[in-house]
Parts: sequence; C-alpha cells; structure tokens
Amino acid sequence: MVALRRPWATVVILALVASFFAPLLLFLRVPAPGISLLHARKEFDREGAGIVKILSPVHTSNSMQLNAMEQEVSDGVLEPKGVIYKDGTSTGFPTTQSDNITASNAANEASSVNGGSGKDQQNHVQSSAGGEDRKQGPSNKTVSGEIRHSSPSRSLTSEKIWEMEDQIIMARAYLQFSSPNSNSHLVRELKLRIKEIERVLGRANRDSDLSTSELQKMKAMEVTLSKARKAYPDCSAMASKLRAQLYNAEEQLRAQQNQASFLVHLNSRTFPKGLHCLSMRLTTEYFALQPEMRELANSQNVNKSDLYHYAIFSDNVVACAVTVNSTVSTSMEPEKIVFHVVTDSFNFPAMVMWFLLNPPGVAALQIQRLDDFGFLPAGFSSMFKESPKDDPRFISPLNHLRFYLPQVFPSLKKILLLDHDVVVQRDLSQLWSVDMKGKVNGAVEMCKGHESSHQLEMLVHFANPVIANTFNAKSCLWAFGMNIFDLQEWRRQGLTGTYHKWRRIGKNRQLWKAGSLPLGQLIFYNHTLTLDRRWHAFGLGSDSSLGRAEIERAAVIHFDGNMKPWLDTGIIKYRKYWTRFLDYSNPYFQQCNIHE
Repeated sequence: MVALRRPWATVVILALVASFFAPLLLFLRVPAPGISLLHARKEFDREGAGIVKILSPVHTSNSMQLNAMEQEVSDGVLEPKGVIYKDGTSTGFPTTQSDNITASNAANEASSVNGGSGKDQQNHVQSSAGGEDRKQGPSNKTVSGEIRHSSPSRSLTSEKIWEMEDQIIMARAYLQFSSPNSNSHLVRELKLRIKEIERVLGRANRDSDLSTSELQKMKAMEVTLSKARKAYPDCSAMASKLRAQLYNAEEQLRAQQNQASFLVHLNSRTFPKGLHCLSMRLTTEYFALQPEMRELANSQNVNKSDLYHYAIFSDNVVACAVTVNSTVSTSMEPEKIVFHVVTDSFNFPAMVMWFLLNPPGVAALQIQRLDDFGFLPAGFSSMFKESPKDDPRFISPLNHLRFYLPQVFPSLKKILLLDHDVVVQRDLSQLWSVDMKGKVNGAVEMCKGHESSHQLEMLVHFANPVIANTFNAKSCLWAFGMNIFDLQEWRRQGLTGTYHKWRRIGKNRQLWKAGSLPLGQLIFYNHTLTLDRRWHAFGLGSDSSLGRAEIERAAVIHFDGNMKPWLDTGIIKYRKYWTRFLDYSNPYFQQCNIHE
C-alpha cells in the first residue's frame, strides 16, 4: 500500500509547486525588444525634456505589467490604425503626455514667480492643453476598430486659442529663468513670440477666427519653446532661482501689506476735506444769525422722562445727521423721540446750524457743549491726550463722557446711547420696556459660537494680579454702539465712581489697550444684560464678509472699525445702508464737493 501511495503523493506535490511558480514565470517573462523597459524609459525621457523631467514610479510598474501580457514580437513596423474624420472636424494639435507634464510644470514655475497659486495655474494649463480630448471624449464612438469623431465644428471650438494661451504662460516662465539684463537671441525670440501671440489673441476669440499666417505664428512659438527646453536643462538651478524670486516676492508683498495697513489706519484718523469744508460753511452761517434765531424746535420736550431719549456724542456733523435721520424715519412714534447731541466747542456752531436747516421732523433735539458740564474734572477735554501721535479716536473726551451719563441727564431714568457711526433700521421703542433684571447696561454680545477673538483677555492684560483676581479672562465682550442704560440703577451702583477707581489704577500701569472700550468692559462687568443679536449688527467698518441677511434683519447696524462709510476707504458694498439717509442734492454738499 505504501508503494502505491507514493506516485500519487508525488503528483500532488508537483501540481502544487507548478501552480505556485507559474504566475511568477509568466510575470518575469523576457519582454519583447520593441517595448523593453529601458527603451520605454529612454523614450519617455526624450519626449518629456522640458522645464522639469519626471518619471513617476507608476510608469515603471505599468511597463512591467505589460510584460506579463501577450505582446507582439514582430520586428517589422506596424501600420497605424485608420482614423476617419468627418468633414469640418477640427483635429487640432495632438497633446502628448510629455507635453502635458511640460505645460503643467511651466505653469507652476510661472505662478511661483508671479506669487500666484501654482495649482490653479497648473489646472488651467492642463484643462487648456487637454481641452480637445475632453470635448471629444464623450462623443467618440468605436466602430470596427475605427474612431469616428463627432465633435463640434471648427467654428465653435477654441482649442487652438487655449493652446496659444498656454504657450504664453510657458514662454513667460522661461523668461523668468534668464538674467534681468539678458539680451540673448533666445530671450529676444521669446519676447517676440509672446507679442505675436498676444496680438493674435487680442483679435481672435475662436479657432475659426485664426488665419493661416496666425497658425504659422503658433507653430513658430512651439519651435521657440522647444529651444527653451533645451537651453534650460538644469532643474536644480531653476529651483534655486525660483525660490529666491519667491522669497523676494513675499518680502515685497509683506512690505506692501504693512504700508497699506498703515495708510488705512492713517486715513481713519484724518477728517475728509469735504466734511471740513461743510463744517466751516455751517459755522460761518451760524455766527451770521441773530441769537434769537439759534433756538431749535420742540425744545420744551427735552426733559420729559416719559419720552424716548437718545444720546449721541459726536464731532462729525454728517455722521450725526445720518444717525438722527435713520432713527426718525424708522420710528413708529417719531413725535415721542428726543435727541440729546453733545459735541465739542469747535463743532458746536456747525452742529446747531445743520439741524436748524435740517430739523428732524416732529422729534425734539437738544445740542450741548462738552465744556458746559461743570461736574467734569478739571482739564477733562485734554486729560486723555498723552502724546501728539495718539489716535484721536481713542483720546476723544466724548468717548469717556459716556461714563457720566447719570450726571449729564440727571432727570432721566433710561436713555439709549447711540454711536455716531450707526444706522437705525427698525423702531427701537421696545428697548425702553425691556426688563433689565437689576442690570445697568443692555447690550449685544460680540462672541459668536466658540470663537476666542472677542474675549476680555483680548483687551485687558491679565498678567497683572489686580486684573487676574477680579475678572474672568474668558468672559465674552459686549458691543458699544447701541446700549440701553438704566440710569437709576447706575446711580445706586455708583458706577461712575468705579470708572474713577480704574482710571487711577491704570494711570501709571498699562493694564488695558487704548480707548474707552476696555474700561467699559471692566466698569460694566457683571452689570450687563445680554440683548438679542437682532438688535445690533456690528463690523461693517472692518469685516467685508458679513452676510446681507444678517445686516438687513438687524435693528441697528454699526460701522465700527477703520473703514467708516464717510471715508474713501469705506467698504463699498455697505455704503448704501449709510448714504440712503443723506440728501446729496443739499447745496452745502454741492459747494463742498460731497458726493455719494
């Protein structure tokens, strides 16, 4: 029995060995001479000579996989398969794989030099160079081994136009590799070809617009590009030069950004010439009036506590006019509105004259001078100015006057404080009926979601133990610009005294950033009621990404930031919300060249 089993066992073992080694032998089969791996590599290198030569491992693996398939071993030259084109079909210039690689690399280098996105340039080049294949691909039909093209007619295609655009990109990339003062024959030839192709593209929009001579210019450009490929074979040198050019471009961009930021900041601190002219003309008209003619209408209502009282502290006549006009025009009961405008002595005549000429309808309006308040500390108008270089927006005493509201309006119980860079879009009378729940200040929080850019630590220095032991660094900031204040609760809490205390503490130490906003966050800490976000939308003077829906649903929109709507640097798409409340046909606007 043992002797009978051995032959069968031997057969089984041999079968298993054969099944294991057969695929390996098939895979390692010697390739045919016509498609050897070495020959394929040389052919690819020869055709792919350009700015950068790349032989991906994918090509190697594909070539090896082909060796495992049955190949034709005939040494003769095979005839190409016939291709039948319909009449009127544009074949264009064939695009090989190596051409695509060269074009994409040229686009990458050109975009790097120009500081653009190389990826976008590469996508554009590849989509242009391969446009014919993509257009014809879906419509090609294979019948009996023949390819019948049913692409659009020549008059409706632009493949050659796209190829010319790609040629310009490649030519400009090669020009970047030459020295700046180079006047070699190749450089002159590249510049000449670029001008020729640009003239053609300036005239032609479709392939059907191209004449025979213009097609010859396209071929001439291809010849010149071929010369350039041979003239710049050193990839490492090109890469080093491109890195140097990229570094220089980044340095120039950084310098330009810093300069632009400085100019925007400087512009925000200046007063436009037209507004200065308006202020001077109004002041002249004011002093030409008799004293009895300088009284504003409806002045008998300014102290009635049952009306809706608005406070506006401003030194800008036009900005204040927009805030007043928008509030009155959107109010359901404008006859119950009382505006309290406080300005400095310099702008007081112009402010009064403007509202004498442009009264706010049935609403009452009172204008007061900052210097007339005897309860303010001595030298209040100049006590915040530490250096002539200080930003006037941060050192203005009008910004700090808001911490004296109970003293400014001793007979009032509630008041709504509006900044002069806001526009009112909805009736605000409901704010006077909001339950303040024992809080002094009603405001909208600035935080959105889990962002950390509007937390108290952004304005106040918590390295100081006095600050760290009193406040929470992660507490959310609230917005100035539209705030409802309970003046009775303010008086009970003595918050004006809190303001004086923090002013003394921070006098000799840098505890917060410049301006009155950090101080306001400290004074009204734990004394602020959060209002619905629909009451107040902010950022129109600094953030150009605000959505239209968010802006138009807000009761008040705030142009906080450096880009005010009355400045040339204002965000253009937001200006319409501000300019609609001004009459630019006003003769004073015309005389001072103030236009929309």
